[in-house]
Amino acid sequence: MAAVPDLDPALRALADAYGIATEYWDWQGRHVVVARETVEAVLAALDVDASTPEAAHAALEAREQEPWTRMLPPFVALRAGRTGRVDVHLRDGDGLRVWIDLETGGVWEHLRQLENWTPARHLDGPYPGGGPVGEATFELPDALPLGYHTLRASSTDAAGQLHEASARLVVTPAWLGFPASVGERRTWGVATQLYSVTSEQSWGVGDLVDLEDLAVWSAATSGADHVLVNPLHAAEPVPPLEPSPYLPTSRRFANPLYLRVERIPEHATAPDAVRAEVARLRADLAARLEGVDAIDRDAAWTAKRAALQALFAVPRTAGREAAFAAYRAREGSGLQDFATWSALAVGLGPDWPTWPEALRHPGSPAVLAWAREHEDEVAFECWLQWALDEQLDGTQAAALRAGMRLGVMHDLAVGVNPRGADAWSLQDTYARGITVGAPPDPYNQHGQDWSQPPWRPDRLAEAAYEPWRAMVSTILRHAGGIRVDHVIGLFRLWWIPQGLGPKAGTYVRLDHEAMVGILALEAHRAEALVVGEDLGTVEPWVRDDLRSRGILGTSILWFEFDFDGDGSPLAPELWREYCLASVTTHDLPPTTAYLAGDHVRLRERLGVLTRPFEEELALDEAERGAWLDTLRAHGVLADGADVEETVQALHRYLTLTPSRLLNLALTDAVGDRRAQNQPGTTDEYPNWRVPLTDADGRPVRLEDVFRSPRVRALLAVLEG
Repeated sequence: MAAVPDLDPALRALADAYGIATEYWDWQGRHVVVARETVEAVLAALDVDASTPEAAHAALEAREQEPWTRMLPPFVALRAGRTGRVDVHLRDGDGLRVWIDLETGGVWEHLRQLENWTPARHLDGPYPGGGPVGEATFELPDALPLGYHTLRASSTDAAGQLHEASARLVVTPAWLGFPASVGERRTWGVATQLYSVTSEQSWGVGDLVDLEDLAVWSAATSGADHVLVNPLHAAEPVPPLEPSPYLPTSRRFANPLYLRVERIPEHATAPDAVRAEVARLRADLAARLEGVDAIDRDAAWTAKRAALQALFAVPRTAGREAAFAAYRAREGSGLQDFATWSALAVGLGPDWPTWPEALRHPGSPAVLAWAREHEDEVAFECWLQWALDEQLDGTQAAALRAGMRLGVMHDLAVGVNPRGADAWSLQDTYARGITVGAPPDPYNQHGQDWSQPPWRPDRLAEAAYEPWRAMVSTILRHAGGIRVDHVIGLFRLWWIPQGLGPKAGTYVRLDHEAMVGILALEAHRAEALVVGEDLGTVEPWVRDDLRSRGILGTSILWFEFDFDGDGSPLAPELWREYCLASVTTHDLPPTTAYLAGDHVRLRERLGVLTRPFEEELALDEAERGAWLDTLRAHGVLADGADVEETVQALHRYLTLTPSRLLNLALTDAVGDRRAQNQPGTTDEYPNWRVPLTDADGRPVRLEDVFRSPRVRALLAVLEG
């Protein structure tokens, strides 16, 4: 690439040292140079001053010397079956011992020292008084077991003084692939936005019992092996609730909006007056929502929270009280911080940067004192998560009992709400003054700002990636799989400095060996698979890396063309084997609407096109026409087929591919026409508030799904 203008060599080198891109190629193949203003703002978010050439040069020198100021790096990630190496820094001439304490007990001694002729440096190192610091390099053996180990080093100086250091060493699977329950079989399942799928028993929003019923029904009647749901991450504890499941307050904890109140054991033992109050709350909610053509989370949660508070006051048996205490102990400070934020947010609102200053950090004495004084409120928020943990467990168990090989597949959002619980409790690991998003692409040519703060790669490493590990392990506890939205975000994220807009962002790299490796390790322990949503602008080597680890990609039929050949629809034999293949996704209208070009008209109406509408529509019609021709050429679509038959043919095409995991959107099964989400919009479109309806716009309840010949006909296509 050509040298970047307007960036002096020290600033370019400094940006590279922190994983910040100073140039990239956009979706149209054009070389883009990142503005100095962007680079300096991103560095400032990492507490690096690059405002002048002198400051940038000094910061670069400090960055280069940083490893020499500590004995061990903060974190080391290693793939099983591969050797690694670690540099240890110590006072030149001191004696040194390096070993590994294994997670399961025992010690791995006698690490092999490698040749290293790097000269000693005279600087303030990890020893009092400074002096020359040397570097020794040791090999990490390829036979280390999977797990979270501790790398240790100790040195002894001439006076006999001992110096010690430790670092977390994670050994991750070289290959994940499919769990043993799947083996070499092809599997398929149903995808749904759970909140949109209501039943006669739910409280205006689809819940975990609805999910359980959908899973059991689809497994028992059609042989489905999974149900993929939207992120079930936690939202605000009181209205107004953020409608997007992709902008949660916490990714580790779940949204109690999805609880089925009547499934909580205390409902069965509650006094008659409490049960009557619960029934009244639900009846009043149903009356309020009668005829409303939108998901009203605020009304549903207001009623449901009142019912849950009534059940929380019902005495628990000694065994259940012990189980609740055990859950709180297991989840530790993460749960306590989340519950404390939630209880504070009830009274102060969820926008924690506006709270009294003494309450803006979870470790402050004022917060600790407040939590002690409001133990009941904090305990209630913990209890909600315990109830969710139990119902999530029950849903997954029921799905497996019904014959699913995977069960529930959860969705992991890219980030969190900057006002929320994770941004408060883990604030020291997030970059300030930055949001993440996406550069311009064919589907939103203005770029996107997702209003989410990114994790700081340096702070994650210092924390031994514990926030990431805790989040992933919690989600996978009751799952057969996890879909990672925008999986490229585990490799690099598009950082947007505040006030500059999404076009003026740049990419910042993360340690993907650690991020992807920990994800794979936790999935291996949970006997689950991992699907990465790798759509959009993705560097080819990223897909290769994920495939080499046994992590599935994502293939959406409408986006699959032979870009290395003649640009025609991708022949079925050329599709990826290790991918989740589907016709549509939640960011597109259902297939019935897509066939009519509704998505282009919607984007034009909402003003998110940059090319002329006629040009965009003509291109889209040509692509859809090419796909229909391909379906006919492969014998899956007859001439004169109606819309329903065409939808079936598109799904039948998936069965011709080698893709191991197939997906069917519930919206396609019922003939729905409205998109759940239009990327790049907020209030311009009712994103994430669209209930499930049929082709004529009539509401479809879960009971209707189970009775529908149209649904059964489409499921039968994948059932084979």
